Amino acid sequence: MSTLDSPLERWNERFAAEDYYFGKEPNRFLAAHAHLLKAGQSALAIADGEGRNGVWLAERGLEVLSLDFSPKALAKARRLAAERKVRLALQKADLARWPWPQARFEVAVAIFIQFAGPELRSIIFAGLKKCLKPGGLLLLHGYRPKQLEYKTGGPPLVENLYTEEMLRASFADMEILELSTYDEAIYEGRGHAGMSALIDLVARKL
Repeated sequence: MSTLDSPLERWNERFAAEDYYFGKEPNRFLAAHAHLLKAGQSALAIADGEGRNGVWLAERGLEVLSLDFSPKALAKARRLAAERKVRLALQKADLARWPWPQARFEVAVAIFIQFAGPELRSIIFAGLKKCLKPGGLLLLHGYRPKQLEYKTGGPPLVENLYTEEMLRASFADMEILELSTYDEAIYEGRGHAGMSALIDLVARKL
């Protein structure tokens, strides 16, 4: 068995290059919701990879904890934070086992976390809700099943992709402020490039 059969080794391989696999700029969905964020808020960015979204949040003045399970990604996130001269707390974390804190964050960001199949996804969604303070915001962005036709990023596994019905049911105990589906060309480094089938969720913890 090749070492690249391990999910960690596959991600480390992607992040080993000098360039940033998903680029250095924030995800467009996240950046478009800057008006919902306030300096001084506590924020959690899960599976934050090389740090593009966590660093952007820190540039907005938020106090950010950036999680990823790849040491290569964390090293590059640390480098990007230094380059942008912002403070970013980094932690190596396996989201299946990470001890999600109770009501710690005012913002939780989950951008393209679709390495997670149904079982892990349930753990992550429950953790995201647990870690938000009452009134806290969840910003979640990902691919829909139609993405399998575009093949411009994301996993080739339909069970890992989101539908509007799935997200509405999964976050029925939160106030859903926005839930939208659309197709749009995105260009985020080598990892996401071209027309994509996207879905956005913004929800507030009650």
